Amino acid sequence: MSPLSNEQKQLLFDYCMGLASETEAAEARQLISSNTEAAQIYSRLKAVLAPLENLEPETCPDELVERTVLRLNNLARSSQLRLQQLLAAEQARTVSARSYLWRNIGKRLATAAVFMIVGGALITGLNIASRIARQRSWQQLCQMQLSNIWQGMTSYSSDHDGKMPAVATAMGEPWWKVGCQGKENHSNTRHMWLLAKGNYVDPAKFVCPGQRQTIVIQIDPSEIKNYSDFPDRDHVTYSFRITRSEPEMESTLGDRVLMSDLNPLFERLPPDYSNPLKLKPNRELLTSNSINHDRRGQNVLFGNGGVKFLKTRQLGVTDDDIFTIQNTQVYQGCEVPVSKADAFVAP
Repeated sequence: MSPLSNEQKQLLFDYCMGLASETEAAEARQLISSNTEAAQIYSRLKAVLAPLENLEPETCPDELVERTVLRLNNLARSSQLRLQQLLAAEQARTVSARSYLWRNIGKRLATAAVFMIVGGALITGLNIASRIARQRSWQQLCQMQLSNIWQGMTSYSSDHDGKMPAVATAMGEPWWKVGCQGKENHSNTRHMWLLAKGNYVDPAKFVCPGQRQTIVIQIDPSEIKNYSDFPDRDHVTYSFRITRSEPEMESTLGDRVLMSDLNPLFERLPPDYSNPLKLKPNRELLTSNSINHDRRGQNVLFGNGGVKFLKTRQLGVTDDDIFTIQNTQVYQGCEVPVSKADAFVAP
């Protein structure tokens, strides 16, 4: 069995730290189950990190993240410069005595080992800092996109007597059939497709920047008018509040949730829409944040146009979960919230 590569070790570290994407996490699990060295490294890392599991999670201030990234970058630059200076000094030294060279080779090797260890630590730290910085950037871009969608909603409302985008749907229709192009107004995303179809919002804005890295958006502008819904699930990675048959007025939305990053319950919808949906969420689905931002949280757009990044799924004094319907254990894709206070974004 060949030794693990640096990339594989980095993958195991990211997985233990909770920084791996869904695809990377699957690769890490496969590696751990099939490679003895990987399993040993994983076991050691988990043992080191075990005491942290007893700590209460606290929100890390954004300014602290930015300062940490800056300090790591500065440290890396200064360490690299110092290493270059030491190597240059070593190369400039002239050693006349052969015995002197052999006496000092151990010290030089030890010095090189120290630099390798420090360099490895710096690379790991910079990789983490770089990932945090990327996620922070995607988070901000996502917020800008939601604001752009809100502006499109406002423009649509102005052109339609104050009503928000909506299509006529009957209670109990299957809102989970995203991309279904039939005559029936099933999908809950058809309301928002009106914004793309009417040129109020660029269709690409409906894909979170955190997910766009793996999804190729290709919609010919000349074909948009031919669709009655988003072409398929890959073209919309947000979830929208379930609307009722009557179009709502912009003035009545207040601070209610309008949309958010993708609901974790409906990340993997059945490809065959002819079969009924029957989803019984497990504990992981009921506690996970959106996949759009590596499970760190989700951006949420409110009825007043405000956008917030929330590290929890619960809102308000009642701790209402925006990704579930109250008192619902099994989802068939046709449920509706029990009240206006029961926020539910899907699919």
